[in-house]
Amino acid sequence: MAPDKEELIRLLSDEENQDALFQKADEVRRRNVGNEVHLRGLIEFSNICRNNCLYCGIRRDNADVCRYRMSEDKLAETARQAVALGFKTIVLQSGEDMYYTAARMCRIIEAIKKLDVAVTLSLGERTYAEYKAFRLAGADRYLMRIETTDKELYHRLDPGMSWQHRYECLLAIKELGYELGSGIMVGLPGQSLASIAGDLLFLRDLQIDMAGIGPFIPHPKTPLAKEKGGTLNLALRTMAAMRLLLPDINIPATTAMESLHPDGRIKALCAGANVIMPNVTGGEYRKFYELYPGKAGADETPLYAYSAVGKKILALGRTIGTGYGSHRRTTAG
Repeated sequence: MAPDKEELIRLLSDEENQDALFQKADEVRRRNVGNEVHLRGLIEFSNICRNNCLYCGIRRDNADVCRYRMSEDKLAETARQAVALGFKTIVLQSGEDMYYTAARMCRIIEAIKKLDVAVTLSLGERTYAEYKAFRLAGADRYLMRIETTDKELYHRLDPGMSWQHRYECLLAIKELGYELGSGIMVGLPGQSLASIAGDLLFLRDLQIDMAGIGPFIPHPKTPLAKEKGGTLNLALRTMAAMRLLLPDINIPATTAMESLHPDGRIKALCAGANVIMPNVTGGEYRKFYELYPGKAGADETPLYAYSAVGKKILALGRTIGTGYGSHRRTTAG
C-alpha cells in the first residue's frame, strides 16, 4: 500500500532506518521498471533567464554570470555528437530565454528529431500556443519542476512569479500529450517535512511521468548564499518515498546529488532511481550554467561523462537502456 501523508513524514524523518527505505524503493524500482538505467544527453543551451529566483545561480540579477546562448547550428551539432555516443534522448534545457521563440525552438526540435531520438524540453513557463507548437514539431517530453507546493514559500523564493500559473503550465503540458516531468527542491529555507510530503502527494495526484528530486545547494552569488543547504540523505529519502508513491515512473539520479557526494548518483540508483542525465554541453559553455556551486562534471567531456556513468551502471549489475526509455505505466505495486 502506498504511504499516506503521515507515513511519508515518518519516512522522511527516519534517518536511523533510511537504508531499509532505500532497499525497499530499490526493490519496487526493480519490479516495476527493471534494471535498465536510461541515459539522457543534457544540453544546457542558454544561461540567460528572465526570472530572479533567490536560489538560482543564473538568476537575472546575478551580474557575475558569463552569459551565453548557443546558435541553432551549434545546438544541432551538439545533439548529433551526443547521438553518436549512444544517447537515445536529448534534453534541451535553458533559462527562460525568450530569444528562443516558438519558431526557433520548432526548427531546433525538428532538426534533432531527424536523428531518431526522443526530445525532452526544459524551457520553463511558456504559453499554451508555444507548448502546442513544440509538441507538433516533435517534442516528446517536458520537464518543469514545481519546486514546492507551499505557495507562501514559492512566492517568497520566486519573486514576480505565480505558483498558480506554473501549475496551469503543467496542466497544459499534460493536456497536450507530453510525457510530463516535474519535481521539487529539498532543504529550502523554511521548508518543513510536512511540506515535502505534501509535494510528493501533489506529484502523485498530477500523475507525472518523471520526478526529479534535488537538494537545495546555496549559491554564493544569490540572496540565499548564507542559508544552510539541503542534505543528500534527505534528498535520497524523498526520492525513495517518491518511488513508493509512483512505482513505475522515471526518476533521475540528479547531478545535484553527485555535487554533494562523489557517489551521489550511485546512491540514488540504489534508492529507486533509474535515469541519469549526463551533461553533453560543449566545454566552452558548460561551466557557465551554474545553478549551484560545485556542480559535478563541469570539467568533463561528453565522451568521458558517458563512459564514466556507463561503467558505474555496469558495476552495479544494472544495464544501460538501449531504447527511448519512455514511461510505461504498470499495474504492479
